[in-house]
Amino acid sequence: MTPTWRKPAGMLAILLLIALWCIAIVSFSGTIGGWHWLAQLVFYLVTGIVWITPLKPLLRWMETGRWR
Repeated sequence: MTPTWRKPAGMLAILLLIALWCIAIVSFSGTIGGWHWLAQLVFYLVTGIVWITPLKPLLRWMETGRWR
């Protein structure tokens, strides 16, 4: 099998997604810093897991060329 352009493009998209997600979450740090530590913990746990959601279709596209 010959490699396709989808894998490098997908890897770059994943890195871009992570960078944008980090920037978005860090932009809220001033507000979140004033919250109770338990609320901060929940927020960061949830946002640390939510970014994985768009990866499934992206990884599928990288492998098959189809989004669904």
